[in-house]
Amino acid sequence: MAGADSVVEALGKDTLDAKISSLNSEILKLEEQITYIKDKSLPAVVKENAQLLNMPVVKGDFDLQIAKQDYYTARQELVLNQLIKQKASFELLQLSYEIELRKHWDIHRQLENLVQELSQSNAMLRQRLEMLTDPSVCQQINPRNTIDTKDYSTHRLYQLLEGENKKKELFITHGNLEEVAEKLKQDVSLAQDQLAVSTREHSFFLSKLNNDVDELCDTLYQGGNQLLLSDQELTEQFHQVESQLNKLNHLLTDVLADVKTKRKTLASNKLHRMERELYVYFLKDEDYLRDIVENLENQSKIKVVGLED
Repeated sequence: MAGADSVVEALGKDTLDAKISSLNSEILKLEEQITYIKDKSLPAVVKENAQLLNMPVVKGDFDLQIAKQDYYTARQELVLNQLIKQKASFELLQLSYEIELRKHWDIHRQLENLVQELSQSNAMLRQRLEMLTDPSVCQQINPRNTIDTKDYSTHRLYQLLEGENKKKELFITHGNLEEVAEKLKQDVSLAQDQLAVSTREHSFFLSKLNNDVDELCDTLYQGGNQLLLSDQELTEQFHQVESQLNKLNHLLTDVLADVKTKRKTLASNKLHRMERELYVYFLKDEDYLRDIVENLENQSKIKVVGLED
């Protein structure tokens, strides 16, 4: 397709050049004829018909011929200018086509390089999958409980699940990973419960507020379309509603401040955080709470016995 366009463009250019050259040759011929008439024929005719030049009819005819000649010359110059402009436009269009073709070739080369890179990546991925599916690699005679120190992805996962725990474990086991995952699951469940409670409270407050607004509208309008604000009883009720809204805002502000304070306390105080976890275990898993309490009692007994010895 690009070859056919280039052939058509070449033919159009040759035709345009041929027309321009033919018009130039015609203009040269006309200029030679005009020069010949002006230098040789015209003076002889003027001398022979000097007396006739004074005649208005002959003078008008000569003026008409000169005007026609000027008109033809102007038209030829106009056509020549148009052809020159068309040639310049054609060359500019051809240059833009060449630039666009060069851009397409660059994109084609980039796409070929991308296809080659993707093919290489696909081959490498296939080799890795074959290595991972090899039974000699997948099956281990003595599986290890501790996580290898070179297993960076698992260590990073443990750090993400553990959170901001400053206690550093020397060796990380799969059991530790399961514990932090279970703890994260419990935290998520607790957060969901708190969110559900907050949503219910928010819905209750909104419902109550809507009811209060409806009652206020009924009181203000009293079944009509005109707002009544001159009634003393209505003004008192309006002030009561405003005070209730202010109390509600203060209550919400106090609740939010209390929640922020409790969160800061839990983040900074390990004892409170442990109490919260015991409360969660008490609501979610009583058996696990019982095991923790028994373990703490055994530890305290062991410490007491050690102190008595």
